[in-house]
Amino acid sequence: MEAYTDFAKVYDTFMDNIPYEEWAKRICELLSEYQIEKGLVLDLCCGTGKMTRLLRDHGYDMIGIDLSYEMLQVAMEQDSQNILYLNQDACEFELYGTVQAIVSCCDSLNYITEPKDLQQIFALANNYLEARGLFIFDMNTPYKYEKMLAQETFAENREDCAFIWDNYFDEETRMNAYELTLFLEQEDGMFARHSEEHYERAYSLQEVRALLEGAGMEFVAAFDGYTRGVLREESERMLIVAREKQMEGKYYE
Repeated sequence: MEAYTDFAKVYDTFMDNIPYEEWAKRICELLSEYQIEKGLVLDLCCGTGKMTRLLRDHGYDMIGIDLSYEMLQVAMEQDSQNILYLNQDACEFELYGTVQAIVSCCDSLNYITEPKDLQQIFALANNYLEARGLFIFDMNTPYKYEKMLAQETFAENREDCAFIWDNYFDEETRMNAYELTLFLEQEDGMFARHSEEHYERAYSLQEVRALLEGAGMEFVAAFDGYTRGVLREESERMLIVAREKQMEGKYYE
């Protein structure tokens, strides 16, 4: 069962509690600190393009990549002016040239459940970044999976849609699964039931750093979410900054 098919239609509705504008501002601050104030930026796993559009509005030339065609359809129905959207797998993404920076938000990389695949993404990022370019991404922490999501059930009801989220976290395998049941209003006023299954993996900062360095990238910093705070044991989200490192035999010439 594929994820982000029917959910794509109401993704932005249920994500309206995410402070995208604050996150975009923080990303732009980090880019500016490393003298990346303009140029081409890739939004990897861009979803419906909310962050892609915000970074575009901050003056960057944007590319958005996502595996879900349904999510990209929603993105392209929005204001997609001056944004190139590509339907690609993050583990195998290809660009026409290099970019100044890559960003990935909303714990998208937790969906990469095999460490070797995550390292491959980091290697591709290192390959397609300009010299000393940045990769800025966030991930849910093990603490969030263990203590916040755990074996809980969540539900939310809106005027024209609702969901039930049954979560399951396996501490031994570090795998998090959730069964998402959606109820979407149809044109006749009746509600149709849809189901999706989502899988994510909990990675520690030490694991992520090792995978980055194994892929040839330089680890720069980690923060408590989109703040300037130090990452703590109780942090629910970590924001990681890595930098391109020159390597022999890079794929793109």
